[in-house]
Amino acid sequence: MPPTPQTTAERRAAYLSELAQGTDHFHEPRREDCPWCGSKRLRTRLRTQDLLQRKPGTFVVDECRDCAHAFQNPRLTPEGLAFYDRDLHHESHDPLAERILGSRGNLRRHRAAARAMLAYPEPESWLDVGTGHGHFPEAAREVHAYTAFDGLDSTRRVEQARAAGRIEEAHHGRLTDPEIAERLRARYDVVSMFHHLEHTPDPREELRAALAALRPGGHLLVEVPDPDCAFGALLGKWWVSYRQPRHLHLMPLPNLLGELESLGCEVVVADRRAAHIPYDLAGALALALGRVLPAADSPWRPVPPTVLQQRLRTGLTRASAPLLASAAALDHALAPLLSRTRFSNAYRIIARR
Repeated sequence: MPPTPQTTAERRAAYLSELAQGTDHFHEPRREDCPWCGSKRLRTRLRTQDLLQRKPGTFVVDECRDCAHAFQNPRLTPEGLAFYDRDLHHESHDPLAERILGSRGNLRRHRAAARAMLAYPEPESWLDVGTGHGHFPEAAREVHAYTAFDGLDSTRRVEQARAAGRIEEAHHGRLTDPEIAERLRARYDVVSMFHHLEHTPDPREELRAALAALRPGGHLLVEVPDPDCAFGALLGKWWVSYRQPRHLHLMPLPNLLGELESLGCEVVVADRRAAHIPYDLAGALALALGRVLPAADSPWRPVPPTVLQQRLRTGLTRASAPLLASAAALDHALAPLLSRTRFSNAYRIIARR
């Protein structure tokens, strides 16, 4: 039998019990060196709060002055990541910014990403890492009708994806888990990672595990946020691709290319244009609005909002909808131009093993 859903009061009691100790225990010790190149020449690039859910805590993104790798420092522990991810997709939690971020995974983008592999031999088997509910494999099957799609995710959503028929096999856990890595070794013609690497504790280890899951001649398809995007400097903490505290790493394109080449891969595509997601302005506006709106009835807040505060929030949210729609329309109108400049907010790599 599935577990009985907790009431808001029960969830609030659990959160307050955890928060009684503060939030420092959710962090590892601060690093003094770059996790990518080992340099100790670090600078603080960003200091912010959880602007998406507005859970308590402060987060720092440091940048290496030598290789430009950006990373959360101090990094969240696995327990900390679980705390800040909890209730992110809860049915009663629907923040403005989360709806904007949903554009990252819309059907049109999924189909376009799947079509990127049409230039190569038709894959028999495809593993989507970080698949969530399996929406990408479901859309990609329309493009690759004879391909078997499997999914891997650290959450139970992957099992829901299998139950819904979106994937054939569901792998629950991390690609770097020894048992999973051994089970998936050399099984796939394509391994895809869409906005997944930035969430992993060790992106290099994740890349090696992905390549191990490929057959010789197979392809790795990766999309990640681009820390060189000019919106990062222009919008500061309101740039949605920072997405603290859930993004642990922001990797410049040259770093990832160099790593793949050092692992013996042939990089066949390195493209910013196709991976650009038109949501920077609307996302920043949504984050800013979420900051000034009255608080939602979130279980990590010690006192629930009054009825008047809830009505005020609902009214202001509805009133802001035309403004958000206009910002989203501007994002889409500018996309053909911005995706060809330093304002592109993501990049795509296809590498052959």
